[in-house]
Amino acid sequence: MKITLNKYQIADELRKDSNAGWSYAGANALAEYLDENAGEETEFDCVAIRCDFSEYSSAQDAAEDHGWEADSHIEEDGAECDADALQWLQDRTQVIEFSGGVIVANF
Repeated sequence: MKITLNKYQIADELRKDSNAGWSYAGANALAEYLDENAGEETEFDCVAIRCDFSEYSSAQDAAEDHGWEADSHIEEDGAECDADALQWLQDRTQVIEFSGGVIVANF
């Protein structure tokens, strides 16, 4: 049996996965990304999605979790450091920005 899901249904299914802990905004951003980038027929697998993507409250948190360190000469005022972290992530993986954080494809 096949069921075609729209991005709202995808977001609902993502939020149902209590092991992933997606925020409302994060699940919606990821659902939109998946809806736009999935092939014609793609099987929805919330466990695989949970393993492939991680949500963070900031690009800096995500980058630090993946080994990035802020340059010592950079003023760590938050915005500038977060922009540098975001660029570092974008050079290495898929980054989905949304209000409230970022989702990165694990690498």
